[in-house]
Amino acid sequence: MPKKAFVIRIDQELLESIEKWAADEFRSCNGQFEWIITKALKDAGRYKVKK
Repeated sequence: MPKKAFVIRIDQELLESIEKWAADEFRSCNGQFEWIITKALKDAGRYKVKK
């Protein structure tokens, strides 16, 4: 699936927490954001995995 770039405004402390979490799981911040958003959408039943 092609990726689309976008700008996000985020609180500094929140970003630092995301950076730490990403590092702990050997992901980039971008990868961590994508993982968090995908998980939240799946948990809410708003995202279906395409096969």
